[in-house]
Amino acid sequence: MGDPPVKRYRRGEPQEEEEAKLSDLEDPHYTPYVPVRDRKLERLTKLGAKLYNSKKTNNDSSDSEKDEEKSGDEEDPQALARKENISLLDQHTELKRIAEARKESAFEKQLKEEEKILESVAEKRALMGVAELAKGIQYADPIKTSWKPPRHILAQPEARNERVRKKHCILVEGDEVPPPIKHFEEMKFPKILIRAMSKKGIVKPSPIQIQGIPTVLSGRDLIGIAFTGSGKTLVFVLPLIMFCLEQEHKLPFNKDEGPYGLIICPSRELARQTFEIVTYYCNYLREEGFPEIRACLAMGGVQVNEAVDVIRKGVHIMIATPGRLMDMLDKKIVKLDVCRYLTMDEADRMIDLGFEEDIRTIFSYFKAQRQTLLFSATMPKKIQNFARSALVQPITINVGRAGAASMNVIQEVEYVKTEAKMVYLLECLQKTGPPVLMFAEKKQDVDYIHEYLLLKGVEAVAIHGGKDQEERSKAVEAYKAGKKDVLVATDVASKGLDFPHIQHVINYDMPDDIENYVHRIGRTGRSGRTGLATTFINKMNDESVLLDLKHLLLESKQKVPHFLGTMQSENEKYLQLGDEKGCSYCGGLGHRITDCPKLEAVQSKAASNIGRRDYLASNATDY
Repeated sequence: MGDPPVKRYRRGEPQEEEEAKLSDLEDPHYTPYVPVRDRKLERLTKLGAKLYNSKKTNNDSSDSEKDEEKSGDEEDPQALARKENISLLDQHTELKRIAEARKESAFEKQLKEEEKILESVAEKRALMGVAELAKGIQYADPIKTSWKPPRHILAQPEARNERVRKKHCILVEGDEVPPPIKHFEEMKFPKILIRAMSKKGIVKPSPIQIQGIPTVLSGRDLIGIAFTGSGKTLVFVLPLIMFCLEQEHKLPFNKDEGPYGLIICPSRELARQTFEIVTYYCNYLREEGFPEIRACLAMGGVQVNEAVDVIRKGVHIMIATPGRLMDMLDKKIVKLDVCRYLTMDEADRMIDLGFEEDIRTIFSYFKAQRQTLLFSATMPKKIQNFARSALVQPITINVGRAGAASMNVIQEVEYVKTEAKMVYLLECLQKTGPPVLMFAEKKQDVDYIHEYLLLKGVEAVAIHGGKDQEERSKAVEAYKAGKKDVLVATDVASKGLDFPHIQHVINYDMPDDIENYVHRIGRTGRSGRTGLATTFINKMNDESVLLDLKHLLLESKQKVPHFLGTMQSENEKYLQLGDEKGCSYCGGLGHRITDCPKLEAVQSKAASNIGRRDYLASNATDY
C-alpha cells in the first residue's frame, strides 16, 4: 500500500495577511485580547489614580472624613499592592500599624460594652431624701463658711498648688478646688488642738489632710479616697469641731437642741473609735477654757439612756450606726432640724452592704442643706457616681488608686492546705512580736482559733458579730491596752479601726472580696510605719479572687508566689483599658466588669428575690 495522501492548505500571500489585519483593526466591534494579569494591573492602576485624585481634591474636608477615607484605604488588602514602589519591609510595617488600629477598635468596643453594663447596674434614683425628691428640691451652691485660707496661700499661683498635689500624689476633680495647705498652723487651728495632735505623734498633715481639711473648712462637699491608715478621720473630725465651736460662740446650744454634726459609721467598733477621737480633742479644748463641745454615741449594744442624757443638754456632734440612728429618729428621740454637717465613714461599704434605703430615710429628716462628706479606702466608680447625686458641686480627692493596698505593708502569700492552717498559725506568730491581728471568715473559725491559741499559752481575745457588745468592747480595750497579744476577729474589725502599732496581720482565710482584703491588711503599716501581712490560700479559694490578689501584689511591687504567677485571666489583654484598671464595679484588678463575679452574684440574688416575691404575692392572693 502506498502512503496516505497529505492534506494541503493554501497559504495566502503576505500582502493579503496584512490587508486582513488592517481590516480587523478598522472594524469598530473588534476587541484585541489582553491577558488577565495585564487587565487586573490596569484596573488597579486606574483605581489608585482615582483615589489619589479624590483625596487630593478633598484636602479641605473635615478630619473625620479624612480618617474614614484613610481607614477604608488601609483596610483594603490590595491597597499595598497598588504601591509598587514600597519595599516589603515598609509594607510589613504598614500591615502592623493596621493590625494595631484594629486592636484599638477592639478595645473601644470593650469599653462601650462595659459602659453599657455599668449604666444598666447603676442606681437610677438619686441618693436624696424622699421629701427633697418629691418637692424637686435641689441645692445649686455649696454651704458658705467663715473660714478662708491665709493671704499668702491665696496669693500663690495655681501652678504651685499643682506642684504640691503632684509631689504628694493627690488627684482632685471638681470646680474651684481650695489650695492645699502643708501645715496645721496655716489651717488656723487653735494651738491647743495642734498640741493635742503632737501628743499623738501627728506633727504634719498627711496627703489626704493637706487637700482634704482646707476643702472641708471651705464648706465644700467631698468624696475622700485614700489608703487605710492615711488619716482620713481627722479630715472630718477637726473641721467639725471648729464649726461647732463657732456655733457655740454665736449662740449656745439649748436643751434638746442638736446635733449640728452627724457622723455615720457602718460598724460599732468604728463608731466607738471615732467617738473616742472626737472626745479626746473636745476635752483638750474644754481644759483650755473653750466652750464645751458635747458628743454622744448611738449604736447597738449601748444603752440609749447614755445618748439621751447628752441630747437633753444639747448635743453638738453625734456618732451613730445606721440601725440605732434610724430607731432614734423614728421615736423622735433625736432631731436633725439644725444638722448642717453629715459624714459617712466607709461610705461605699454602707451603700454596698444594704444600708442604702436607711441612708435615704435619714436624709429625709434633714430640714435644710447640709455639707456632705463621704470617705473610704475602696470606692469603685459605681459608688462614686451614685454618691454624687447626694452632693452639691462635690470635690473628689484621691490619694493613690481607689482600692489600692498601702505601700507600707509587706504582703506575704502562703499556700497552706485547709487541714494544716491551724498548726501553721503558731509558726506565723514567730515572724514578728505582738500585737498581732488575725482574721477569719466564719464566726465558728474565730472561736476555734481563739480556743487553740489559749491552749497553746497565747494571750488572745476574740470578737465577732455573735458576741454581745460588752464582751466585744472589753476584748478590744484589753487588746488596745497591750494586755493581750493577739486579737482574732471576723471582718467587723477590718474597716476603719486604728489599733496601735500592730506588727502583723494574719488572714486565716482569703476573703471572698478583694476590698475586704485591702481593709484587713490596712490595720498594719499605719501612720508611716511598716507592717507585715500573711495570707493563707489554697485550691478552695475562688479563682477570680486569686487573680485580683495577684494583680494587687504586682501593683504594690510585692513578691508574687509561683502558683499565683502562673494563673492567667482569659481576658488578660483587657485588664487595663485607658486610665481604668480592672473592674469598675468592685475594684478588682484581675478582671473586668464583663467577668465580675460579684456583679453576677448580685444579679442572681436580685433575680431569685423577684421570683420569690412573685411566688409569695400569688400565695397571698389565694388567701
